[in-house]
Amino acid sequence: MNTTPITPALVRGVAELEPTDRGLRLHRLPTGTRTRFPDPQLLLMEAQPSGARIVVTTDARELELVVHPNRLAYRGADRARGAIDLVVDGELVATDPLTGGDVLEMDLQTGRSEHRSGDSHVTRFDLPAGEKHVELWLPHNEGLELVELRSDRPLVAAASDAPRWLHHGSSISHGSNAVGPARIWPAVAARRAGVELRNLGLGGSALVDPFLARVMRDTPADVISVKLGINVVNLDAMRRRAFVPAVHGFLDTIRDGHPETPLLLVSPLFAGIHENNPGPGAVDPATLGTDHVQFVATGQAGDTALGRLTLEVVRDALREVVAHRTDDPNLHHLEGTELYGAADAEAHPLPDGLHPDTATHQLIGERFAERAFGSGGPFAGAAGVS
Repeated sequence: MNTTPITPALVRGVAELEPTDRGLRLHRLPTGTRTRFPDPQLLLMEAQPSGARIVVTTDARELELVVHPNRLAYRGADRARGAIDLVVDGELVATDPLTGGDVLEMDLQTGRSEHRSGDSHVTRFDLPAGEKHVELWLPHNEGLELVELRSDRPLVAAASDAPRWLHHGSSISHGSNAVGPARIWPAVAARRAGVELRNLGLGGSALVDPFLARVMRDTPADVISVKLGINVVNLDAMRRRAFVPAVHGFLDTIRDGHPETPLLLVSPLFAGIHENNPGPGAVDPATLGTDHVQFVATGQAGDTALGRLTLEVVRDALREVVAHRTDDPNLHHLEGTELYGAADAEAHPLPDGLHPDTATHQLIGERFAERAFGSGGPFAGAAGVS
């Protein structure tokens, strides 16, 4: 087997590759951002390479990737392991669930944690004959180090002239509850539209942070989308008076680097627990240790008189933001309920009260591709839905 050095030219969808004793750790946020605001939740999420992939052209028939996973688990509320998805010539053809690696297991009731070390994981795929375009989509829900890339024939970094789509959102954009990285909704939409995804979906961390707007300002992009609201609600992080100008400032910063780029502001998807109930959100302790862990809202229903945010309030606030930015003809708005609404919650309920399953990620991704990239959509000039 040949060993191919893993270089930035092979890896798409990340800001940096950090050398380690084993290999290369992936980061979706640059060093300066991580150093200035080393929030544990943010650092955990940005190191999970959602949307990242190794992309090559090759006539190889055998391919191996050695990785060392690093994950956080919750005792009594652990979720499925991450996976590496194989996409060949645009088609998802195989999935390899991760094993081994290091795990930090936390007890949500006591706050105690335990660290356990494990072996590296070897992904092996058999490839079809002939020259082909190969993508290894890296796990969206576990951090990892890239250790070694092996094949029976040479691998060449694949060139791309596809439009670049930059997206920021919360845990649903991050991919929570999807079983594989190529099946999270932004990946579904990107593959369907034929665009290059840079995913800044950050679980629990879509909080209208100025530093995230600066990252987006400085990231090359042909089209940009920003999905805001749910994390601000389930952290009870702002009141409407603070939220509206914060969103204006967030968009202003993006516009400093992308003055005319099509920019789509997306409001939250439907989530029954927070439609009329403010946060904070919490895990229902009665569901810990079961197969059906549930999230709940702890705020009092309808408590919005002093500006507390619910999803309905946030959607109204985002409409207000767009209505007052008429000087920006390239700013567009999409109601999140067009992607997943109340009727969808009946047909495709959120398993934990907040996050969609894999089939619902597929539905959301297809709808976004149609509404954003399809005929008449704000990104229609960038790509066409296949």
